[in-house]
Amino acid sequence: MKIVCIGGGPAGLYFGLLMKRRHPAHEIVVVERNRPYDTFGWGVVFSDATMEHMRRWDPETAREIQQAFNHWDDIELHFKGRVIRCGGHGFVGIGRKKLLNILQARCEQLGVELRFESEVDSDADFPDADLIVASDGINSKIRTKYADVFRPDIVTRPNRYIWLGTNRLYDAFTFLFEKTEHGWFQAHIYKFDEATSTFIVECPEDVWKAHGLDRADPQQSIAFCEQLFAANLQGHRLMSNARHLRGSAWLNFQRVKCEKWWHHNGRQPVVLMGDAVHTAHFAIGSGTKLAIEDVIELTAQFDAAGHDAAHIPEVLERYQALREVDVLRLQNAAWNAMEWFEVVGRRYADTLPPEQFMYSMLTRSQRISHENLRLRDARWLEGFERWFARGAGVEVPEGTRPPPPMFTPYTVRGVTLKNRVVVSPMAQYSAVDGVPGDFHLVHLGARALGGAGLVFAEMTCVSPEGRITPGCPGLYTAEQVRAWKRIADFIHTHTDAKFGIQIGHSGAKGSTRVPWDGPGMDHPLAAGNWEIVSASPQQYLEGVSQISRGMTRADMDRVTAQFVRAAEGAAEAGADWLELHCAHGYLLSSFISPLTNRRDDEYGGSLANRLRYPLEVFRAVRAVWPQHLPISVRISAHDWVPGGITPDDAVEIAKAFKAAGADMIDCSSGQVSAKQKPVYGRMYQTPFADRIRNEAGIATIAVGAISEADHVNSIVAAGRADLCAVARPHLANPVWTLTEAAKIGWTGVAWPKPYLSGKGQMESLFAREKAQAAAPAFREPA
Repeated sequence: MKIVCIGGGPAGLYFGLLMKRRHPAHEIVVVERNRPYDTFGWGVVFSDATMEHMRRWDPETAREIQQAFNHWDDIELHFKGRVIRCGGHGFVGIGRKKLLNILQARCEQLGVELRFESEVDSDADFPDADLIVASDGINSKIRTKYADVFRPDIVTRPNRYIWLGTNRLYDAFTFLFEKTEHGWFQAHIYKFDEATSTFIVECPEDVWKAHGLDRADPQQSIAFCEQLFAANLQGHRLMSNARHLRGSAWLNFQRVKCEKWWHHNGRQPVVLMGDAVHTAHFAIGSGTKLAIEDVIELTAQFDAAGHDAAHIPEVLERYQALREVDVLRLQNAAWNAMEWFEVVGRRYADTLPPEQFMYSMLTRSQRISHENLRLRDARWLEGFERWFARGAGVEVPEGTRPPPPMFTPYTVRGVTLKNRVVVSPMAQYSAVDGVPGDFHLVHLGARALGGAGLVFAEMTCVSPEGRITPGCPGLYTAEQVRAWKRIADFIHTHTDAKFGIQIGHSGAKGSTRVPWDGPGMDHPLAAGNWEIVSASPQQYLEGVSQISRGMTRADMDRVTAQFVRAAEGAAEAGADWLELHCAHGYLLSSFISPLTNRRDDEYGGSLANRLRYPLEVFRAVRAVWPQHLPISVRISAHDWVPGGITPDDAVEIAKAFKAAGADMIDCSSGQVSAKQKPVYGRMYQTPFADRIRNEAGIATIAVGAISEADHVNSIVAAGRADLCAVARPHLANPVWTLTEAAKIGWTGVAWPKPYLSGKGQMESLFAREKAQAAAPAFREPA
């Protein structure tokens, strides 16, 4: 085959040399705009794992790179006068110029033709090529030419950064944070050769402008950064690379993601590679890693299918199918890391102590979990756990293992939870006339025995017409109060868990069937429907649901009184915790969301007006709920529908409830509109809890796809939430908390006395499984 690589960066050069090495008969040309052995840039970073892949595919090139690279394991944070260091992270740094020179020389050794000082404007310049590889970078002309085919999604991010260098040598991947009168700056630093370190300075756009850096020339910007980080630079200067700097020298990162990676132009296939097809933010240093691994995968597919032109379309289809999954995973991690640095100044830097700030920074991508940190640097993590436990009031003697963060206590008002695990309110649809029965006693009692710190009953309705279904429980009769007291008494007598009741009103989503009846959830009853009310007339399922009536002032007064009566009933029943349900499109939620509130009185319009009635209800409930007991509020932090509640709104909603006396915000999302399009994923709603906690300044409960101890530990330890509500895993396993403790080897959790004989067995089983997984596989002798 004749292969032309447009662009002589890592992707184009490495693909050329690998393909030539695997199949010397190929005619391969790499076309580069710069002169031979004359490139620019500071250091690039990739992981130990990528280096290992390179050793397998071309040991000669890997050996030369290995002789030139700088390897480090440690990450070091300089923050608020503290220096904190954590090891085990495994990065490789090498000068970009050195890397490209090694790849250029290797290409020449193998017979790859390198054409320098050649500006390529079009793939049409190479009509005789069998395959064109567009490795022409983030501003790819080839991608632009076929944009309607490749369908690139290019997002320009708000932070500004400048890519500099210094002769001060750093022995760890170092992060500096400095606060000015206008806000926070951060520097990302790593050594890449025996004399130079990369020094990237980043800040939000408003901070950048406030310092006049939008009007500064490159030298003025460098002088500013030298002064800002003078204490750390210790007399060393910052250096620019004039060919890298453009305009004011400060850039915005562009995230590139293409829907299709290759195209047949009528003459030959054209495939994108490296930054031309995808970018990953420098916060996790993965641009070069992605390019190298693109090359390895495409070469592997040619090896599998055959090195001839007939197989190219098949190879390219397979290449994209395999690579885009890994790329998306890494891009998502890079996006998380990037967003952390974009909001660090307003969300974390002023609120988190250095120890927790370090943990938050290390886990910013969500690829590194709590137990993964233990594998990387067990000593550092144990020290952090000891610090975290001390903050929760637990003194851990030296030489004794500290509890994981999820097993530390948490106190709100006069209530102390033994750990950070909450059994989420989950509708069971099993009450009769609103009365919880034996099923609820066993269901909730079993989960209280299962180790959670707080067990919530499902949404408990404040009136018969406030029920979602005829199977929903209530708190509007004396019989219901007695039934709840029976459950509360069992939990308090036989466990050390606390018991919570969530009160709510179904609003426009009421008078519906239980999920297993006929068409199921959200569909109206076949008979016996009751009138439903909400903020404004609405129909939840278009053409299916009943149409609600908009509430009058008299309705609002009546419903407020019902909430007050329910709160009094919860206190009489012995609940330790009350939650007000203002989420998921139910009555109070219908006032908050603009999708469901179309009122033209003082309860509609602005967010402040839409919050007016829910806050009235909250204040009335808080007035009768015992002052020593906490109240949380569940909100939908995102409607997932254009024009609905956004995470920005959620912060303001949380601030309003905090001002009214709420102790905690339970951060759910969605279910306000049947038109919602949530973006699901692991811990997908935790960012709402994180933002509200650290921007609104109120404690939060994280919910949604939290399914293992690692999730809870990571969320709580990083300060992204104070408690974690676990739903479906608790349906599958009532003793989820005890099980997860055994899985991570934490034996300090208390079990109910009648179950103690099972504790050691479960812990031994998981310990054995862990040991077997870590042991090398045994092979029978031949």
